[in-house]
Amino acid sequence: MAIQVCPKCGTKNRVNERAAEQRQPVCGKCGTPLPARATSNPRPQIVTDGSFAREVLAASSSQPVLVDAWAEWCGPCRMIAPALDQLAAEANGRYKIAKLNVDENPVIAHQFNIRSIPTLLIFKDGKLVDQIMGAQPKRAIAARLHAQL
Repeated sequence: MAIQVCPKCGTKNRVNERAAEQRQPVCGKCGTPLPARATSNPRPQIVTDGSFAREVLAASSSQPVLVDAWAEWCGPCRMIAPALDQLAAEANGRYKIAKLNVDENPVIAHQFNIRSIPTLLIFKDGKLVDQIMGAQPKRAIAARLHAQL
């Protein structure tokens, strides 16, 4: 068991790390997805309207951050998810992969004018530096991300 603090409401949550590998843990008080923990098989980090500035904009000053703007009902979003999981596992601290559910986080989706999904946003030094629209193969996504290293 591990204790994780909710990025939205600050509540401390007890999280079963083994169960968290299978499905995204959420805050027991407000239901916000809890940040992903570093594991032997890193996965993209879940970001929300409340955690976006801290987890993406601030983090991109030290490393590029690729944000996958997606929704559960989106077929092409599900198609590229394995490629993003692989990129997250291959990151080795060089970059960060994050996922933003646009249905649950409309503020950030509106702020970056996301009109179709999947949309991949790449941030560096706190600024949007690249945008990829639509489902793309892993090598195309990796090439655009590696160009920011």
